[in-house]
Amino acid sequence: MSVSVLSPSRLLGDVSGILQAASLLILLLLLIKAVQLYLHRQWLLKALQQFPCPPSHWLFGHIQELQQDQELQRIQKWVETFPSACPHWLWGGKVRVQLYDPDYMKVILGRSDPKSHGSYRFLAPWIGYGLLLLNGQTWFQHRRMLTPAFHYDILKPYVGLMADSVRVMLDKWEELLGQDSPLEVFQHVSLMTLDTIMKCAFSHQGSIQVDRPSDPTEEGSTTEGGGAGEDQEEEAFGFSGYPPLGQNKDLRAEVDTFMFEGHDTTASGISWILYALATHPKHQERCREEIHSLLGDGASITWNHLDQMPYTTMCIKEALRLYPPVPGIGRELSTPVTFPDGRSLPKGIMVLLSIYGLHHNPKVWPNPEVFDPFRFAPGSAQHSHAFLPFSGGSRNCIGKQFAMNELKVATALTLLRFELLPDPTRIPIPIARLVLKSKNGIHLRLRRLPNPCEDKDQL
Repeated sequence: MSVSVLSPSRLLGDVSGILQAASLLILLLLLIKAVQLYLHRQWLLKALQQFPCPPSHWLFGHIQELQQDQELQRIQKWVETFPSACPHWLWGGKVRVQLYDPDYMKVILGRSDPKSHGSYRFLAPWIGYGLLLLNGQTWFQHRRMLTPAFHYDILKPYVGLMADSVRVMLDKWEELLGQDSPLEVFQHVSLMTLDTIMKCAFSHQGSIQVDRPSDPTEEGSTTEGGGAGEDQEEEAFGFSGYPPLGQNKDLRAEVDTFMFEGHDTTASGISWILYALATHPKHQERCREEIHSLLGDGASITWNHLDQMPYTTMCIKEALRLYPPVPGIGRELSTPVTFPDGRSLPKGIMVLLSIYGLHHNPKVWPNPEVFDPFRFAPGSAQHSHAFLPFSGGSRNCIGKQFAMNELKVATALTLLRFELLPDPTRIPIPIARLVLKSKNGIHLRLRRLPNPCEDKDQL
């Protein structure tokens, strides 16, 4: 009886053969992938041949055009050079077409293309699939259910709650400020808008600004949060008498979406409005005079006041044009599209509706870097899709009226209390994130204005 034993040399030969086969298979797969990427890039080049753009590297795309936090400057340069749209190559086979023409915007926002998954997917674990991330029929159902919560009868009493939150913030500023002392306002405004959304949407009692003065992002950025909303969801959204959303997770997603959308974007808008007025003192003073003639010392501000400050509203809109809270919106084309100028894009292309680019497009807004509130004077003519701080079409911001009310309340009460001045040593550097922020914060110098009522008491 004989026993065969594998020799070490034979065993090594078998292992070597397996490794060689594996290596060949890997090389074959890499080759197939490379061919796929090449063919996809060639398809993209052909699909985008009608849209010129700066030269790009075959692998690294427009990385040479991208310096740290210079995206907005690049968009402005491309807007001036390439009409209506410009492809932005991220890397070899990845591209998004940036749109910044009102006619182009109107076409895309009039369609039902889904949100670009790649642009928003990292938000899903944070805020879930609410109105911001949903698409199709599910989005439509959620939107229909939530719309009654933004009826003007529901929004009216919120004005007083907004004013309460703003006054708490202004009181804190008085405690923090010495004469001409600079203050970074974005963090304070963000906490104030979080306080407002908690009071208005979730019936939160008390003030987060006073009770829990922590970083706003910690308060509103966890899907397990929801705060007071968790126990008061249906009441908070005004669902009484309306069919409920299908699943509790759907309702939780909407709560988290409202927490995010309801304070971060509004905080951006208010902070940049205050900065714009600080750098344009004549417009600031005219707004203050209008507000003072309407509100006196601002002890009481109501829903009816908000439509009686036309010049202040013009300045708010011009600040939103220069500094749109949401600088861009992504879509993935579900069907081919042809634009009014005859150029077209095929199905599957990602497009970025650059609201910042649109608002800074000199063909749409002459001298776009100039702060000119008379662009929004009553009777002024502008393209229906030239000004999109709240997006447009069927997927426009459901909280547009809520946000505008809060912007007006915050601006009015702040101007009655303080004179706003810029900090020349720290000029804000706008950067494109989910919302428009400043790389180095938004620093202002505030001077406390005398209260007419206090002066009378002293006489």
